[in-house]
Amino acid sequence: MSPNSLPSTMRAVGINKYGDLDAIEELALPVPKPGPNEILVKVEYGGVNWLDTGFRSGNVPFPVPPPPKPLGGEAAGTIVALPTDEGVLSNDDYRARGFRVGDKVAVWGNGAFAEYMSAPWTNVFSIPDGVSTRDGAAAMLQGFSALVLMTEAYNVQAGDRVLVHTVAGGMGLCFAQLIAARGATVIGTTSTPEKAEIAKAHGATHVILYKQEDVVERVLELTDGKGVDAIFDAVGKDTFESDLKMIRKRGTIVAYGATSGPLPPFELRRFMEKNVKFTYATAMIYAEDPKEARKWFDEVFRLVANGTLKMRIHKEYPFTAEGVQQSQKDMVNGTSVGKLLIKIA
Repeated sequence: MSPNSLPSTMRAVGINKYGDLDAIEELALPVPKPGPNEILVKVEYGGVNWLDTGFRSGNVPFPVPPPPKPLGGEAAGTIVALPTDEGVLSNDDYRARGFRVGDKVAVWGNGAFAEYMSAPWTNVFSIPDGVSTRDGAAAMLQGFSALVLMTEAYNVQAGDRVLVHTVAGGMGLCFAQLIAARGATVIGTTSTPEKAEIAKAHGATHVILYKQEDVVERVLELTDGKGVDAIFDAVGKDTFESDLKMIRKRGTIVAYGATSGPLPPFELRRFMEKNVKFTYATAMIYAEDPKEARKWFDEVFRLVANGTLKMRIHKEYPFTAEGVQQSQKDMVNGTSVGKLLIKIA
């Protein structure tokens, strides 16, 4: 499809005003006109993330485009139009990506739950043969984040014992598989026996049911009283105190989310007792440099292609207001296991 044959308007699911789930509605919006440094993508799948709830409510710690706008921060589809800026076209990092119209790509940025999405070329990554756009959308941000955090925030080594809170979500299952592939032992927490079995099938050696078991007691039991080498924690407020009891001396706590609420203020000297390292990390810093970003995303898709990282899709939700509402509901209620997708085309 050439840019000249594009429709003038497109379907999207998003918001006209910030609010609760009922603020999500179906929109008719102009097809984005890509800037000279941007790529226009015809979207096939959109990925659902915790951040979507913040984009819906307006509660995000950085500037975002105001409504009306589509929701969604990651997608996969095919290239419709390439950049026109001569500086971009001659850029070595751009040329290294080898983009062509019709190529399968994954893309991050604003407005993924729409028939078309435009983003800077630096946010667009080729999906290799052997990886579907479905898996490309599923692996993009969560696979990338897990790989970066377990390499840069704490570099997981063979023989490590690592705790993942919680282990059966999309990100948790990515962590479990990638940590296990390095020869480390994965201890995970989750809410139900059904989720525990799925986590074990994806690389977790031990799964603790936090609603039924004493997590601290079980972790110390599994580690001969020493604690784990590292903790990857997306829960926040509800797990911080127990993390300090379960981390071993000179261990590392990596916080990367706060699904139970933000951490309360705490005294830094508390880390001195065990010489614990603590970091609150985001992987997106590692997507800022185009060369570095391509290295990470190429590795994520290589791991998907060779079967090391298997994307478990909880559900494909319809491309409707009700579908997007339900996806956020299922994610927040903790009823989902794995990655949630919106099937757009």
